[in-house]
Amino acid sequence: MNYLSINSIFKEIKWRLLFKKLRKIEFLILDVDGVLTDGGLWYQNNGDILKRFDVKDGLSLNIAQEAGIKIILISGGEGFCTEIRASQLGIKDYFFGVKDKYKKLKDFQKEKRISIAKCAYVGDDVNDIVVRPLVSLLFAPFNASESLISISDLKLQKSGGNGAVREVIERILNAKGIWKNYSKNGWTKRT
Repeated sequence: MNYLSINSIFKEIKWRLLFKKLRKIEFLILDVDGVLTDGGLWYQNNGDILKRFDVKDGLSLNIAQEAGIKIILISGGEGFCTEIRASQLGIKDYFFGVKDKYKKLKDFQKEKRISIAKCAYVGDDVNDIVVRPLVSLLFAPFNASESLISISDLKLQKSGGNGAVREVIERILNAKGIWKNYSKNGWTKRT
């Protein structure tokens, strides 16, 4: 048995240990740059910023919302094109230009009466560490900072902007017994 297969087995064991917590998740909170995108910023000559979003992450966000998972975006970056993407995906709760993610998430949870046990978060850098006490599960994309990885529940196999969000959503929906139906029968967006 080689290192890669041992590592895969170890990851699968970690996912199974998180199974009960995954079943309780009703709110998936996501950082944007480095999670929904690869973290790169492309600047046009006029100063406008372009970002690349993964289509498979987007599809899984649609499926998650249809399955009753609320999606919340919290980003230190400015919104512009991210607002457009959030609108395309039907995400209604988003906060951009956030300086203190802990305070923003805590206030949101208090306002909506959301328990920590129902929250999972995906972040990629040191500014995401502060939300650790506010979520049941904290995930780090494969290419996240070592500081965040060291305190996360699991380092994902996929990188930010390249399937990390999809990986988490599939696991949440699997734990809820929902994903198997989508992977077997497909999915059609309801209007």
